[in-house]
Amino acid sequence: MQNSCQRAVINIVIFEEWQMSRNRSSRCGTLQFWPRKRAKRIYPCVNWSQVGGRAKLAEAKPLGFAAFKAGMTHIHMIDARPNAPTQNKVVWRPVTVLDAPPLLVVGYRLYKQVLGGLAAVGESWFDAIPKDLDLARKTIPGKKKAESKPEELSDVRLIVATQPKKSGMAKKKPDVLELGIGGADVAKKLEYARAMLGKELSAAEALRAGEWLDATGVTKGYGFTGAVTRYHIRIQGRKDKQMHRHPGSIGSTVPRKVDWRVPMPGQHGFHTRTEFNKKLLMIGEDGSKINPAGDFMTYGRVPKTFLLIEGSVPGVTKRLVVLRKAVRPQRKEVPIDIKYISLSSKQGV
Repeated sequence: MQNSCQRAVINIVIFEEWQMSRNRSSRCGTLQFWPRKRAKRIYPCVNWSQVGGRAKLAEAKPLGFAAFKAGMTHIHMIDARPNAPTQNKVVWRPVTVLDAPPLLVVGYRLYKQVLGGLAAVGESWFDAIPKDLDLARKTIPGKKKAESKPEELSDVRLIVATQPKKSGMAKKKPDVLELGIGGADVAKKLEYARAMLGKELSAAEALRAGEWLDATGVTKGYGFTGAVTRYHIRIQGRKDKQMHRHPGSIGSTVPRKVDWRVPMPGQHGFHTRTEFNKKLLMIGEDGSKINPAGDFMTYGRVPKTFLLIEGSVPGVTKRLVVLRKAVRPQRKEVPIDIKYISLSSKQGV
Protein backbone atom coordinates (compact mmCIF):
# COMPACT_ATOMS: atom_id res chain seq x y z
CA MET A 1 0.00 0.00 0.00
CA GLN A 2 2.81 2.36 0.86
CA ASN A 3 4.61 1.69 -2.42
CA SER A 4 1.44 2.33 -4.43
CA CYS A 5 0.88 5.64 -2.62
CA GLN A 6 4.45 6.67 -3.26
CA ARG A 7 4.07 5.82 -6.94
CA ALA A 8 0.85 7.85 -7.11
CA VAL A 9 2.52 10.86 -5.53
CA ILE A 10 5.47 10.56 -7.92
CA ASN A 11 3.10 10.37 -10.91
CA ILE A 12 1.24 13.47 -9.70
CA VAL A 13 4.52 15.39 -9.33
CA ILE A 14 5.69 14.29 -12.79
CA PHE A 15 2.35 15.35 -14.31
CA GLU A 16 2.51 18.76 -12.61
CA GLU A 17 6.08 19.31 -13.83
CA TRP A 18 5.05 18.31 -17.35
CA GLN A 19 2.08 20.67 -17.22
CA MET A 20 4.29 23.54 -16.02
CA SER A 21 6.86 22.88 -18.73
CA ARG A 22 4.07 22.79 -21.30
CA ASN A 23 2.78 26.17 -20.12
CA ARG A 24 6.29 27.62 -20.28
CA SER A 25 6.88 26.42 -23.84
CA SER A 26 6.97 28.95 -26.64
CA ARG A 27 3.92 29.69 -28.73
CA CYS A 28 3.40 27.82 -31.99
CA GLY A 29 4.85 30.20 -34.58
CA THR A 30 7.86 32.25 -33.62
CA LEU A 31 7.81 36.04 -33.45
CA GLN A 32 11.58 36.24 -33.79
CA PHE A 33 11.27 37.87 -37.22
CA TRP A 34 8.89 40.78 -36.97
CA PRO A 35 7.35 42.49 -38.83
CA ARG A 36 6.91 39.96 -41.60
CA LYS A 37 6.60 42.47 -44.38
CA ARG A 38 7.87 42.48 -47.94
CA ALA A 39 11.35 43.89 -48.58
CA LYS A 40 11.45 47.27 -50.33
CA ARG A 41 14.00 46.14 -52.91
CA ILE A 42 15.52 42.91 -54.17
CA TYR A 43 18.97 43.60 -52.73
CA PRO A 44 19.40 44.26 -49.00
CA CYS A 45 19.95 47.47 -47.10
CA VAL A 46 22.59 47.17 -44.35
CA ASN A 47 22.94 49.31 -41.24
CA TRP A 48 26.64 50.20 -41.22
CA SER A 49 26.33 52.24 -38.03
CA GLN A 50 26.16 49.05 -35.97
CA VAL A 51 29.49 47.73 -37.21
CA GLY A 52 31.32 51.05 -37.46
CA GLY A 53 32.09 51.39 -33.77
CA ARG A 54 32.72 47.71 -33.04
CA ALA A 55 35.00 46.79 -35.94
CA LYS A 56 38.20 48.31 -34.58
CA LEU A 57 40.15 48.97 -37.77
CA ALA A 58 43.25 51.08 -37.46
CA GLU A 59 43.15 52.16 -41.10
CA ALA A 60 40.35 53.33 -43.33
CA LYS A 61 39.07 50.26 -45.19
CA PRO A 62 35.64 49.05 -46.31
CA LEU A 63 33.62 47.27 -43.65
CA GLY A 64 32.10 44.80 -46.07
CA PHE A 65 31.54 43.59 -49.60
CA ALA A 66 28.69 42.49 -51.89
CA ALA A 67 28.60 39.31 -53.98
CA PHE A 68 26.12 37.18 -55.92
CA LYS A 69 24.97 33.82 -54.60
CA ALA A 70 25.99 31.08 -57.05
CA GLY A 71 25.17 27.87 -55.18
CA MET A 72 26.43 25.40 -52.58
CA THR A 73 28.90 22.53 -52.38
CA HIS A 74 30.86 20.76 -49.64
CA ILE A 75 34.49 20.61 -48.56
CA HIS A 76 36.80 18.56 -46.34
CA MET A 77 38.90 20.56 -43.91
CA ILE A 78 40.96 20.18 -40.75
CA ASP A 79 39.00 21.08 -37.63
CA ALA A 80 41.32 23.50 -35.80
CA ARG A 81 38.88 24.50 -33.06
CA PRO A 82 40.45 24.05 -29.62
CA ASN A 83 38.84 21.44 -27.35
CA ALA A 84 36.52 20.27 -30.13
CA PRO A 85 35.63 16.54 -30.29
CA THR A 86 37.01 16.42 -33.84
CA GLN A 87 40.08 18.58 -33.19
CA ASN A 88 42.88 18.05 -35.76
CA LYS A 89 40.66 15.66 -37.73
CA VAL A 90 39.24 15.95 -41.24
CA VAL A 91 35.59 17.06 -41.09
CA TRP A 92 32.91 17.62 -43.72
CA ARG A 93 31.42 21.10 -44.06
CA PRO A 94 28.72 22.53 -46.38
CA VAL A 95 29.74 25.84 -47.96
CA THR A 96 28.06 28.58 -49.99
CA VAL A 97 29.81 29.83 -53.12
CA LEU A 98 29.53 33.56 -53.84
CA ASP A 99 30.52 35.10 -57.14
CA ALA A 100 32.45 38.25 -56.20
CA PRO A 101 33.33 40.45 -59.18
CA PRO A 102 34.95 43.78 -58.24
CA LEU A 103 32.72 46.67 -57.19
CA LEU A 104 33.00 50.01 -58.96
CA VAL A 105 33.21 53.01 -56.61
CA VAL A 106 30.95 55.60 -58.24
CA GLY A 107 30.77 58.09 -55.35
CA TYR A 108 30.81 58.71 -51.64
CA ARG A 109 28.31 60.17 -49.20
CA LEU A 110 28.85 62.37 -46.13
CA TYR A 111 26.89 62.01 -42.91
CA LYS A 112 26.41 64.26 -39.92
CA GLN A 113 25.13 63.39 -36.47
CA VAL A 114 21.69 64.84 -35.78
CA LEU A 115 18.99 64.23 -33.24
CA GLY A 116 17.83 60.66 -33.81
CA GLY A 117 20.74 59.37 -35.88
CA LEU A 118 22.76 60.22 -39.00
CA ALA A 119 21.63 62.49 -41.81
CA ALA A 120 23.18 62.76 -45.30
CA VAL A 121 24.58 66.26 -45.82
CA GLY A 122 26.40 65.82 -49.13
CA GLU A 123 27.74 63.42 -51.73
CA SER A 124 30.16 63.36 -54.63
CA TRP A 125 29.94 61.29 -57.82
CA PHE A 126 32.51 60.11 -60.32
CA ASP A 127 32.34 62.11 -63.53
CA ALA A 128 33.00 59.31 -66.02
CA ILE A 129 30.32 56.83 -64.89
CA PRO A 130 29.80 54.02 -67.46
CA LYS A 131 26.67 54.20 -69.58
CA ASP A 132 25.15 51.06 -68.08
CA LEU A 133 25.15 52.79 -64.67
CA ASP A 134 23.30 55.95 -65.72
CA LEU A 135 19.92 54.40 -64.99
CA ALA A 136 21.08 53.21 -61.58
CA ARG A 137 22.48 56.66 -60.78
CA LYS A 138 19.14 58.31 -61.41
CA THR A 139 17.52 56.14 -58.74
CA ILE A 140 19.61 57.84 -56.01
CA PRO A 141 17.57 60.84 -54.77
CA GLY A 142 18.96 64.04 -53.29
CA LYS A 143 22.29 64.36 -55.12
CA LYS A 144 24.22 67.09 -53.31
CA LYS A 145 27.76 68.32 -53.62
CA ALA A 146 30.20 67.29 -50.89
CA GLU A 147 31.24 70.65 -49.48
CA SER A 148 31.25 69.92 -45.72
CA LYS A 149 34.45 70.08 -43.70
CA PRO A 150 35.81 66.85 -42.11
CA GLU A 151 35.50 68.25 -38.59
CA GLU A 152 31.77 68.78 -39.16
CA LEU A 153 31.14 65.18 -40.30
CA SER A 154 30.40 62.01 -38.37
CA ASP A 155 30.78 59.35 -41.06
CA VAL A 156 31.75 58.80 -44.70
CA ARG A 157 30.49 55.90 -46.81
CA LEU A 158 31.31 54.65 -50.28
CA ILE A 159 28.67 54.42 -53.00
CA VAL A 160 29.50 51.33 -55.06
CA ALA A 161 27.89 49.61 -58.01
CA THR A 162 27.96 45.93 -58.82
CA GLN A 163 29.26 44.76 -62.20
CA PRO A 164 27.04 41.85 -63.27
CA LYS A 165 28.72 41.69 -66.69
CA LYS A 166 31.85 40.39 -64.97
CA SER A 167 29.93 37.69 -63.12
CA GLY A 168 28.69 34.32 -64.30
CA MET A 169 25.09 35.33 -64.99
CA ALA A 170 23.38 37.43 -67.62
CA LYS A 171 22.02 40.34 -65.61
CA LYS A 172 21.77 43.80 -67.13
CA LYS A 173 21.06 46.40 -64.46
CA PRO A 174 23.70 46.91 -61.75
CA ASP A 175 22.80 47.44 -58.12
CA VAL A 176 23.90 50.60 -56.31
CA LEU A 177 24.48 50.46 -52.55
CA GLU A 178 26.55 51.90 -49.72
CA LEU A 179 29.61 50.43 -47.99
CA GLY A 180 30.77 51.61 -44.60
CA ILE A 181 34.39 52.63 -44.01
CA GLY A 182 36.22 51.58 -40.85
CA GLY A 183 38.41 53.70 -38.61
CA ALA A 184 37.79 56.50 -36.13
CA ASP A 185 39.31 59.41 -38.06
CA VAL A 186 36.72 60.97 -40.37
CA ALA A 187 39.41 62.90 -42.28
CA LYS A 188 41.15 59.63 -43.21
CA LYS A 189 37.83 58.15 -44.29
CA LEU A 190 37.19 61.13 -46.56
CA GLU A 191 40.70 60.89 -47.99
CA TYR A 192 40.27 57.19 -48.70
CA ALA A 193 36.89 57.76 -50.35
CA ARG A 194 38.32 60.45 -52.63
CA ALA A 195 41.25 58.20 -53.55
CA MET A 196 38.93 55.28 -54.44
CA LEU A 197 36.54 57.37 -56.55
CA GLY A 198 36.21 55.77 -59.98
CA LYS A 199 38.32 52.71 -59.06
CA GLU A 200 37.42 49.07 -58.61
CA LEU A 201 37.23 47.51 -55.17
CA SER A 202 38.12 43.82 -54.97
CA ALA A 203 37.01 41.34 -52.32
CA ALA A 204 40.57 40.83 -51.08
CA GLU A 205 40.86 44.55 -50.25
CA ALA A 206 37.80 44.47 -47.99
CA LEU A 207 37.79 40.92 -46.57
CA ARG A 208 40.26 38.27 -45.45
CA ALA A 209 39.94 34.52 -45.10
CA GLY A 210 39.20 33.25 -41.60
CA GLU A 211 37.27 36.24 -40.25
CA TRP A 212 33.67 36.29 -39.03
CA LEU A 213 31.08 38.09 -41.11
CA ASP A 214 27.38 38.91 -41.02
CA ALA A 215 25.49 37.94 -44.19
CA THR A 216 22.43 40.00 -45.18
CA GLY A 217 20.13 39.07 -48.03
CA VAL A 218 16.52 38.98 -49.21
CA THR A 219 14.95 35.57 -48.64
CA LYS A 220 12.92 33.53 -51.11
CA GLY A 221 9.42 34.90 -51.61
CA TYR A 222 6.24 32.81 -51.45
CA GLY A 223 3.66 35.57 -51.77
CA PHE A 224 0.44 35.71 -49.73
CA THR A 225 0.01 32.53 -47.66
CA GLY A 226 -2.18 31.29 -44.84
CA ALA A 227 -1.43 30.99 -41.14
CA VAL A 228 -0.40 27.32 -41.34
CA THR A 229 2.30 27.96 -43.89
CA ARG A 230 3.30 31.30 -42.43
CA TYR A 231 3.43 30.41 -38.72
CA HIS A 232 3.33 26.58 -38.77
CA ILE A 233 0.29 26.37 -36.52
CA ARG A 234 -1.54 23.06 -36.02
CA ILE A 235 -4.12 21.94 -38.57
CA GLN A 236 -7.37 21.44 -36.69
CA GLY A 237 -9.46 18.28 -36.61
CA ARG A 238 -12.56 17.33 -38.54
CA LYS A 239 -14.99 18.63 -35.87
CA ASP A 240 -13.52 22.12 -35.50
CA LYS A 241 -16.26 24.08 -37.31
CA GLN A 242 -14.93 22.88 -40.66
CA MET A 243 -12.13 25.45 -40.47
CA HIS A 244 -9.07 23.23 -40.54
CA ARG A 245 -6.36 25.75 -41.48
CA HIS A 246 -7.68 28.52 -39.24
CA PRO A 247 -5.94 29.83 -36.08
CA GLY A 248 -9.16 29.26 -34.09
CA SER A 249 -10.04 32.00 -31.65
CA ILE A 250 -8.63 35.36 -32.71
CA GLY A 251 -9.31 37.06 -29.39
CA SER A 252 -12.06 38.33 -27.11
CA THR A 253 -14.92 40.60 -28.11
CA VAL A 254 -13.58 43.37 -25.84
CA PRO A 255 -11.48 45.16 -26.94
CA ARG A 256 -12.85 44.97 -30.46
CA LYS A 257 -9.60 44.43 -32.28
CA VAL A 258 -7.35 41.54 -33.28
CA ASP A 259 -4.11 41.41 -31.32
CA TRP A 260 -0.91 41.51 -33.34
CA ARG A 261 0.25 38.23 -31.77
CA VAL A 262 -2.55 36.23 -33.43
CA PRO A 263 -1.15 34.24 -36.38
CA MET A 264 -2.92 35.57 -39.46
CA PRO A 265 -2.45 35.22 -43.24
CA GLY A 266 -0.09 37.62 -44.98
CA GLN A 267 3.21 38.03 -46.77
CA HIS A 268 5.47 34.99 -46.50
CA GLY A 269 9.07 35.26 -47.64
CA PHE A 270 10.92 38.02 -49.51
CA HIS A 271 12.12 39.47 -46.20
CA THR A 272 15.43 41.19 -45.48
CA ARG A 273 17.25 38.90 -43.04
CA THR A 274 20.73 38.90 -41.45
CA GLU A 275 22.61 35.82 -40.26
CA PHE A 276 25.35 36.55 -37.73
CA ASN A 277 28.83 35.03 -37.46
CA LYS A 278 29.39 33.31 -40.79
CA LYS A 279 32.99 32.25 -41.32
CA LEU A 280 34.76 33.24 -44.53
CA LEU A 281 36.80 30.14 -45.43
CA MET A 282 38.43 31.15 -48.70
CA ILE A 283 38.90 33.96 -51.21
CA GLY A 284 39.84 32.55 -54.62
CA GLU A 285 40.80 34.23 -57.86
CA ASP A 286 40.30 31.25 -60.22
CA GLY A 287 36.72 30.15 -60.72
CA SER A 288 37.75 26.85 -62.29
CA LYS A 289 38.73 25.61 -58.81
CA ILE A 290 35.16 25.84 -57.59
CA ASN A 291 32.91 25.34 -60.64
CA PRO A 292 31.22 21.89 -60.47
CA ALA A 293 30.64 19.56 -63.37
CA GLY A 294 27.75 20.98 -65.36
CA ASP A 295 28.07 24.38 -63.62
CA PHE A 296 25.88 25.72 -60.83
CA MET A 297 22.18 25.18 -61.38
CA THR A 298 20.26 28.28 -62.57
CA TYR A 299 23.46 30.33 -62.28
CA GLY A 300 26.23 29.11 -64.57
CA ARG A 301 29.97 29.38 -64.06
CA VAL A 302 31.92 31.59 -61.70
CA PRO A 303 34.48 33.27 -63.99
CA LYS A 304 37.07 34.62 -61.53
CA THR A 305 36.85 35.75 -57.90
CA PHE A 306 34.76 33.65 -55.54
CA LEU A 307 34.10 33.45 -51.80
CA LEU A 308 33.50 30.35 -49.70
CA ILE A 309 31.19 30.91 -46.72
CA GLU A 310 30.69 28.13 -44.18
CA GLY A 311 27.05 27.07 -44.06
CA SER A 312 24.18 28.81 -45.81
CA VAL A 313 23.35 32.47 -46.36
CA PRO A 314 19.95 34.18 -46.88
CA GLY A 315 18.56 34.49 -50.36
CA VAL A 316 18.23 32.46 -53.51
CA THR A 317 20.55 31.93 -56.45
CA LYS A 318 21.54 35.07 -58.40
CA ARG A 319 20.49 37.33 -55.53
CA LEU A 320 22.93 39.85 -54.05
CA VAL A 321 24.32 39.08 -50.57
CA VAL A 322 25.98 41.86 -48.55
CA LEU A 323 28.76 40.79 -46.17
CA ARG A 324 29.90 43.00 -43.30
CA LYS A 325 32.33 42.69 -40.42
CA ALA A 326 30.76 40.72 -37.57
CA VAL A 327 28.93 42.96 -35.11
CA ARG A 328 29.14 40.44 -32.28
CA PRO A 329 31.81 37.79 -33.00
CA GLN A 330 31.63 35.05 -30.38
CA ARG A 331 34.61 32.91 -31.30
CA LYS A 332 38.28 33.41 -31.97
CA GLU A 333 39.67 32.97 -35.46
CA VAL A 334 41.40 29.67 -36.14
CA PRO A 335 43.65 28.63 -39.05
CA ILE A 336 41.86 27.16 -42.07
CA ASP A 337 43.23 24.11 -43.88
CA ILE A 338 40.99 22.93 -46.74
CA LYS A 339 41.88 19.48 -48.05
CA TYR A 340 39.20 18.88 -50.65
CA ILE A 341 36.52 20.86 -52.54
CA SER A 342 33.73 18.88 -54.15
CA LEU A 343 33.34 19.58 -57.88
CA SER A 344 30.70 16.89 -58.48
CA SER A 345 27.62 17.71 -60.53
CA LYS A 346 24.81 19.59 -58.80
CA GLN A 347 22.25 18.60 -61.43
CA GLY A 348 20.83 15.79 -59.31
CA VAL A 349 22.06 12.95 -61.56
